[in-house]
Amino acid sequence: MNLNLMDVLQGQLPDDLVDQLSSQIGGADRQQTAMAASGIMTTLVSALARNASNEQGAAAIAGALDRDHDGSILNNLAGLLGGQTQAQEGNRALNGAGILQHILGDRQNPAADMISQMSGLNSNQTGNMMQILAPLVMGMLGKTKREQGLDIGGLASLLSGTANSRQAQSNPASSLVTRLLDKDGDGSAVDDIARIGMNVLGNLFKKK
Repeated sequence: MNLNLMDVLQGQLPDDLVDQLSSQIGGADRQQTAMAASGIMTTLVSALARNASNEQGAAAIAGALDRDHDGSILNNLAGLLGGQTQAQEGNRALNGAGILQHILGDRQNPAADMISQMSGLNSNQTGNMMQILAPLVMGMLGKTKREQGLDIGGLASLLSGTANSRQAQSNPASSLVTRLLDKDGDGSAVDDIARIGMNVLGNLFKKK
């Protein structure tokens, strides 16, 4: 499958996404916000691809999309990004914290630390942005699944193709994300951030 979820997502996001996110997390630096947003998207898609690498995991993601993530959340991006749309009890489509727990599990805090060190944002800002962006990723994935008529195999193919695309592999941060998500890894990915530098993220959200 040639479809790339990152490309689809970028086409749906507003041009002023970074400015809205920056405002929502307390007026953070725009470049730092863009770097963090790209890092969060990369991490979430990579984690979803890893979770979907076996039939049971792919089926679980497909079930969650069918139940809770039909893409309708994308119809009110301004409200979500501006903070007017709040997660309501039982509304799993908007429950960023719950989505992150399902996708990242015990890798959530290390992922936030890694993205914070890459971008320069503090951990609270990164955590808040992760909770904002996680519902968007799931909403876009659910919408794409529905519009493309993807079965479990097609969904797994979409996720793995996006995570392994030339665009993703050309990002030096992708190897760190892979190590972070690798349960057999030594957990030292965060220690390597300083050698990667500040310019590896942000291409997805650079100013048009």
